[in-house]
Amino acid sequence: MADFRIWSDDFPANGFMPKAQELNEPAFGSDGENISPALQWDAPPADAQSLALTVYDPDAPTGSGFWHWVVVNLPPDARSLPRNAGKADGSLLPPGAVQVRNDYGTVGFGGAAPPRGDKPHRYIFRIHALKVPQLPITADTTNAVARFMIHLNEIDSTTYTGLYELK
Repeated sequence: MADFRIWSDDFPANGFMPKAQELNEPAFGSDGENISPALQWDAPPADAQSLALTVYDPDAPTGSGFWHWVVVNLPPDARSLPRNAGKADGSLLPPGAVQVRNDYGTVGFGGAAPPRGDKPHRYIFRIHALKVPQLPITADTTNAVARFMIHLNEIDSTTYTGLYELK
């Protein structure tokens, strides 16, 4: 039996993400493309009824890290998201999937923007296998509540980490 795993062909595991994954926001000193990477996964538990995706930077200087993307209600048979699936309109996500506001306060993927000169930050992409077919989440649900519901219903999860720094 294969292990539940997630990966991206856009950057190596524990390697640096490209400029495409950098936030485009002058207030943060960043001018990237703010494009979510293409992601693939396989072998979720057979009893998974839906999937969720979170992207978290534990190194952000907030005291509690920074949530860059939260997506729920992905179908259990989904095995990938295309590049830029995290755009705000959600048009590249599977039908029924819901993105909630990230810690930037925007819907969808919020790219990397660690403080200039800080050590490389880790961006943890986690796919969660859930025991319910759908979470009662809307785009107005806070990402903290969405993450609570994810963890409450999680069967298993797996991660893939990218690095980023602004020089």
